[in-house]
Parts: sequence; C-alpha cells; structure tokens
Amino acid sequence: MVHDVPTLHERLFREIFLARQRVYAIGQPTPLQQLVLPSVDADIWVKREDLSPIHAYKWRGAYNRMAQLSAEERAHGVITASAGNHAQGVALAARNLGISARIVMPVSTPRMKQRAVRRHGGDNVEIVLHGDSFDDASALAREESERAGRIYIHAYDDWAVIGGQGTLADEIVMSGKGPFDTAYLQIGGGGMAAGVSCWLKSYFPDIHIVGVEGVDQASMAAAVAAGHPVTIDHADVFCDGTAIKRAGNITFGLCRDLIDEFITVTNEEVCAAIQHFWETNRCIPEPAGAMGLAGLLKQADAVRGKRALVVVCGGNMDFGRLAWIARHAGIGAARRRYFRFEISEDQGSMHRLLETVLEDINIIEFQYGKTDEHRAWPVIGFEASPPQLDLLVRRLQEFDVPHEDVTSQADVEFRIIKYEPDIFHHPWFIQYDFPERPGALHDFLASTTPHSNLCYFNYVFTGEEVGRALLGMEFASEDARAACIKSLSESGYHFREIGEEVLRRIL
Repeated sequence: MVHDVPTLHERLFREIFLARQRVYAIGQPTPLQQLVLPSVDADIWVKREDLSPIHAYKWRGAYNRMAQLSAEERAHGVITASAGNHAQGVALAARNLGISARIVMPVSTPRMKQRAVRRHGGDNVEIVLHGDSFDDASALAREESERAGRIYIHAYDDWAVIGGQGTLADEIVMSGKGPFDTAYLQIGGGGMAAGVSCWLKSYFPDIHIVGVEGVDQASMAAAVAAGHPVTIDHADVFCDGTAIKRAGNITFGLCRDLIDEFITVTNEEVCAAIQHFWETNRCIPEPAGAMGLAGLLKQADAVRGKRALVVVCGGNMDFGRLAWIARHAGIGAARRRYFRFEISEDQGSMHRLLETVLEDINIIEFQYGKTDEHRAWPVIGFEASPPQLDLLVRRLQEFDVPHEDVTSQADVEFRIIKYEPDIFHHPWFIQYDFPERPGALHDFLASTTPHSNLCYFNYVFTGEEVGRALLGMEFASEDARAACIKSLSESGYHFREIGEEVLRRIL
C-alpha cells in the first residue's frame, strides 16, 4: 500500500491541534524536568506523564476519542481492551462524560491497575478479566463490540486516540526547553510514539527520533522490516504497558515514516533505568515508563553533548515487582555479575578464596551447598563498577581460579541451591546477622574457619544495614562445634540456632 506521507502527517497534526481543545477538560499539563546523570554527558529532559490524573499519558487519547462520540453512540456505551493504563483513561473519561464502559483486561493485569480503573470509573465501569495478553483481551472486546453495539475504543490504532496522545508533545514544545536533538520514545502499539514524533518533527525538524522496544516485544520494528504489520510469536509482559504482538495499521505507517531508528532494550536495562529515575528525581516509573531512558543509556555515546528527551509514560507500578527490579537493576547497568567457582572442599578453602582474590569487592549474594567430599562450587554475586568487575576477572585469571560467569542463568536466577545432607559432618545451622559492609564475610570466615567448614550458605543483599544469612557449618568433632559457638558468641554479632523442626526439614 502506497501512503501519501504529507497527507498522513497533516491529518495527524490536525488531530493533535484539535485535541488540545478537549483533553484539558479533565487534566492539566504535566511537568518537563531535567534529569542529571553523571555517567551521561548530555542535557536530558524527562516528560513526567506519571504525574497525570491516572499516572500515565493514556487519559489524553481516551478522552479525546470519547468526547467526540455522538449522543446515540454514548447511549450504547463503549468497550475497550487494555493491560491497565488505557483502561484507566477510558474509565476516567466514562465517568466525566457519563458513559457506560465495559473494559476487558488480561488476567495478568496488576491488581493495582484493576483497582485504579474501578476508582476512576466508579459505577460507569465494568471490568472483565480475560486471557493472558492484550491480544486475547482485545479479541473478546472486538467480538462483544460487534454483538452488543458498544463503540470500541482502541488503545492506540485510532486517529483521535493518537491525536490525544500527541498533546503531551505540544506541552514539550510550549515549555521553551527545545529544540531537542534527539528523543527516545517507547513503543507498544505506537500511538504515543506516532503522535509525539509528528508534533516534535513539525517544530524541531532536525530532531532524531529513536523508537525503543523491549527485546521480546519488537512488533513495530518487525512490521517496518516486513513492510506491513506482522504478529510476533511472543510478547514478554515484564513491560506490560508495551506488550503488543502486532503493530496497528495506522500507527505502523506513521511510525515507519516518523521514527528514524529502532532499538531494543532488555528487562535488566529497564530495571537499571528505573533505578536511575529513583536516584535522581525520586521517580519510580512502571517498567514501560522507563524504556525510553533505558534506550538513551544504551546509546550514551550517541547523545554526548546533545539535548535529549525521554518520556515517563506511566508510573502505575505494582509494589510486588520492586524486589525483582532491584535485583536486576545492577545486571542491566553492568554493575552486578555472578560467578560460579570451583575450589577444594576442605576447611578454610572459602576463606582462602576471599583472602587472595575477592578482597575489597562487594559481595551481594552467596549460594552454596555441599554436594561432594572433595570439590565445592559456590556461586557468588558481586556489585561494583564495570572497571572493577573487569579487574576482578583479570585477578581470577592471574591466580588461575577456575570460574565461569553465570549471570542470569536459570539456576542462579531462581536461587537453586543443591546440597547433600548425607555427607554433612556434625552439621549446625544458624541464621546469622552481620553488618552490610565489604569484608564482613571475610571476617566471619576468619573467626570460624579454625573450627568449622561451611556446608551451606544462603545470603542475598536486601538493602538493609544488616545482612541476614542462613548458613550451615560442619565440624570434625563436637568439641570443635562447641569452640565455634563460643567464638561466635564472643564476636558481638547476632545469631540464632535453627529450631529442631526446621532443621529436620533442611536435613
């Protein structure tokens, strides 16, 4: 299909221009803030759509579309499908316009987003949970739209919706902070990327637009490569707001012509971007909201000396996801790596490893269980700057320490710690609290090595001032165990012995 490119762009420009008369009936402009990253030599600005009425930009397009419904269409009501933020926008519009809305959401939609839809929509909204993805929910909503006569409000592939999303770019232009050299825009269905790109390129003709997709969500890049929308086999749902298997028919043509470059980012790189937002602006975006910054960080050299723009498109973070994000942010920023070592299984071998090679580096995780009488394979996680981690690898090679990088491997990711209790000798298990500082593990082993041998160690950094580890020690004799207990008691660090019932389950 051959597109008349100027006509497409002119139509979208007009949609955005007219949307400005409608969207501010229920919301105010969101701020444009500077983002200072010491590691990136660029003038970075962030559009804070997480501070909007629904903590995401989707209210703009939903309200702009629904405000144009005729009286007859409003009487029939609307239906939509959404992973969360578009649903909240439709709910807010339904309540303000007095329209009945039926909203189909994937079963996996975070509970916080479901509660928010009910809060924004009140009695005007009914939620239906269906399927495992946006595409499943969309199929049901389309079917019900045809059967019941409700107007389908598309999350992105609708001219009025795209026009509404584009109003956030108008606020960027009106801020006076431009012109911008480059913008990194996350892409799900492409509605925001199309609307924002159109408006920015109209006022900043030389701007370079980079479309950012999840590495397992890149449906728009696949469409551009194929020359038409295609359905990808799988869309990873970590960045649930952009988990779209197929680009829209309208947004495909617009993004193809307006976006200069497409890149992908990993979930770990998104986690690192979320951490940057928190540490600089005390902002915690949802994963999709941080994808633009993740793309910028990935191309830090390309933006050196330039004025760059990113959009926090949403801040509806489910609290339960924070632990996973914190664990993977270091990996995404290349500050955290995990190594599996091979050492002799004898008393003091772990202490010697720390003393000769691993001193003065921050250990954030330790996974070990005794499985052999002669050899041991502990997994240790480290957090440091990339140059320090590179130095660690050189030291391991210099001292000829057998090791392999197991970062993000499944058994390490899910903390599978194998052990054989049948080969433990006089085992004693404790929960041990120690100060979170480099060298603390070394000091512990220095005090216990003369009396014991580690047979189990399970520790992960949680951000507290005190580290908590479940560990097992084995002894050559009962006298050795008594001496170790005495040494620990005199150390001043808190520990408590594992009770008999729990110990039975462990052993």
